[in-house]
Amino acid sequence: MNSLKHTVFLIIISLLISCQNEKEVKKEHPVPERKYDKPQDFTYSIWSLKNDSIRKIFKSKFSGSEITTIVSLNRIDKSTLPKADSLIVPDKFDDDFLAYSPFPYTVKNLFDVPKIAIFSYPIQAYGLYEYGELVKWGPTSLGSKAHKTPTGLFFTNWKGEEVQSTVDDEWILRWNFNIENEEGVGWHQYELPGYPASHSCLRLLENDAKWMYDWADEWILKDANTVQAKGIPVIVFGDYDFDGKSPWLELINKPKANDISEKELENLVSNYLSEIIKEQENRTSILAEKATK
Repeated sequence: MNSLKHTVFLIIISLLISCQNEKEVKKEHPVPERKYDKPQDFTYSIWSLKNDSIRKIFKSKFSGSEITTIVSLNRIDKSTLPKADSLIVPDKFDDDFLAYSPFPYTVKNLFDVPKIAIFSYPIQAYGLYEYGELVKWGPTSLGSKAHKTPTGLFFTNWKGEEVQSTVDDEWILRWNFNIENEEGVGWHQYELPGYPASHSCLRLLENDAKWMYDWADEWILKDANTVQAKGIPVIVFGDYDFDGKSPWLELINKPKANDISEKELENLVSNYLSEIIKEQENRTSILAEKATK
């Protein structure tokens, strides 16, 4: 009898340990923490493109991929490059654009959030995270002084490959992903001039807009007027100094001037985390329900 009791006791203990292990497995961080094996010690110089001869030297000195990096760091695109009179240029180049990121590679209080997009007004840049790990960053042009982009927490909803602007029907917004339906605010491809110039929206390079078009999730609708579940969370934060110089020019004297610390982002995210988790759980529930039908 004692032997039987001992066996039952061991089975119970084993089951309890197994259950505990299952809970711990569920809490595991699903994406390995990103670690660079190279020092992030970039320095920058200024190129003054004052005349055609200097522009010719500029074009011949740098490869196509290097020019792509340069225009991105200056928050412009190749269509607005001819208008630029001065540019910051890294003194060495890395084939991984994430290496230049002002966003932290890891944000621990996002470990339970599958996807989130964060837009910084002060440095005109966005960062995309999956389970707290940075997967992409790039330049943006947010709302102008007269038409500022609203800040706070939003969620992606509907999208369209080519959308006619509600402000001007001649404006065609490619790879548009709406984040504020009533105000018509969304991210999309459009000219990047090197400063906040949009009519409240979040302008992107075309390759970035297309990538994010496929990356983010749309809302789930019950019918034309009823939202069952929201898309991914989007945070727009901070203020831009419209009277100051472009903040990325500060990198010449202080290469880390635009960096956002993990602590800063954790503090920002903590303001919205409960709502993000609530909407995330609702979406998971709706998708599970649909899968059983």
